[in-house]
Amino acid sequence: MDDIQIVDLYWERSESAISETEKKYGRYCHYIAYQILENDEDAKEIVNDTLLKTWKTIPPNRPEKLKPYVGMISRQLAFNRYEEQHAKKRGQMALVLEELAECLPIGSENGDPLSGIALRDSLNTFLRGLPQKTRNIFIRRYWYASSIAEIANEYSMKESTVGMLLLRTRNKLKTHLHKEDFNV
Repeated sequence: MDDIQIVDLYWERSESAISETEKKYGRYCHYIAYQILENDEDAKEIVNDTLLKTWKTIPPNRPEKLKPYVGMISRQLAFNRYEEQHAKKRGQMALVLEELAECLPIGSENGDPLSGIALRDSLNTFLRGLPQKTRNIFIRRYWYASSIAEIANEYSMKESTVGMLLLRTRNKLKTHLHKEDFNV
């Protein structure tokens, strides 16, 4: 069943929309949540919460592509759970957030939706300008919170090479955002 058909089921308020979403994207949502939370039970709960939130938000939303929609929901729910559970603990997600803090704009969470949209657009422009392999590695690290070891294994690279690639890419991002007049 394709995404449009599944979204139509949500609009019809058919409960089969939930099972079709779980069948098609349950593993994807679990992967996202597990990468952030590093706990299988929590990841399973996030998948269930994602399905519930998807049910509650479609309608009024009508995403053309369901995968990024449920992925975004899973990621946000997992981040929220992470913050609740690990306020003082240090894990993979803390490392990822520390790395990104060096190159993201100061005060980017000021509540101004227009500045958030401008930042998103600038990040997308930056990512589109990267070579595909570099972009994929950057997204694996900072969207999916994959460890450097996992990325190195997947791309048959040394961990030090992945770390250096990510450092250089973060520095390029910082320069890009500075040129775009973001307060980095």
